[in-house]
Amino acid sequence: MFGGRQQRQQYGGGGGGRGGVAGRALVLPEPADVGKIIVGGATQFARRHKIVTGGYLLGIVVILLVGSGTKLNYDQRQSYNRIMSTINVEAEYDASQDYWQASQQYRATKGWFWSCDGLCQRNKTRMDEAKQRLDRVREEGNARMSDAKAVAGLFSEVGVGEVQDSFWNYFQSGKQFAKRQSMWDAMFMGLRTMTRGRDESMIEYGFKMLMQVLLNFSLGLMMAFVMFVIGLWSIVKSYQPNPVIAVLFFVSAACAAFSFVTTYLLAMYGAAAGSVYGVLKIAEGNLRLQQPGGGQQQQQRQYMNDRPHTD
Repeated sequence: MFGGRQQRQQYGGGGGGRGGVAGRALVLPEPADVGKIIVGGATQFARRHKIVTGGYLLGIVVILLVGSGTKLNYDQRQSYNRIMSTINVEAEYDASQDYWQASQQYRATKGWFWSCDGLCQRNKTRMDEAKQRLDRVREEGNARMSDAKAVAGLFSEVGVGEVQDSFWNYFQSGKQFAKRQSMWDAMFMGLRTMTRGRDESMIEYGFKMLMQVLLNFSLGLMMAFVMFVIGLWSIVKSYQPNPVIAVLFFVSAACAAFSFVTTYLLAMYGAAAGSVYGVLKIAEGNLRLQQPGGGQQQQQRQYMNDRPHTD
């Protein structure tokens, strides 16, 4: 890929030995300058994308201030428990069992290629009736549960806890997707390397896998965030809030989820970038020492910089 002239220009083979180190194509910043680069990049991004930055900061504030929600007082807890106790769980269980049995009977009598005789039609009618009874029982139970939630309120420990449980379920599903996909990618990438006879080092393979893992976690967690936001509005409506409180809670919860997912991904990217930076920094030091006269020139420059100067 690179000619001899280009290599001599980079490593000082054709010119003086003193300009070899300074002529490298890649010069990594010093650790003290990395923080300045990150702060400068973050500042420029914040100035260019004010809405995204504002949503992220709002989510951080919501996470720190809201916490687990406000505690229910004695009257609220009594009313909440009284309404929840009126939900007939046994009726829903019986209706669910009747629907399952009717569905199994219908499937057992259904013929090939969607054919259905008289017995099959009767079983289908029973299944539809059982499904209607189950829907009525669940609708009544959801209505009573919604009344109990209205007593507690969206910003209570009940409302915030339900939203947090929903978020963690989607978040864990996104991580499981990323881990499972990364496992398959590692296996198939290894098989492709062996079958095609590529002369690939472990460092190259590890770098490719690192990029694939970051991509999988980005996709998994972003999908989890989108699914959480889609299902969030149904949770908000179940508490029967006024429109202002509903919009405020929805925006706050969405921003908090966005901030958490973004912070999690940034932490992963930072850890990966720090690891790659450390490996490249070590390789850069070894390359400097392996060059002809590299170690002596470095010592001479250090000595010239440190020795006292006289006028």
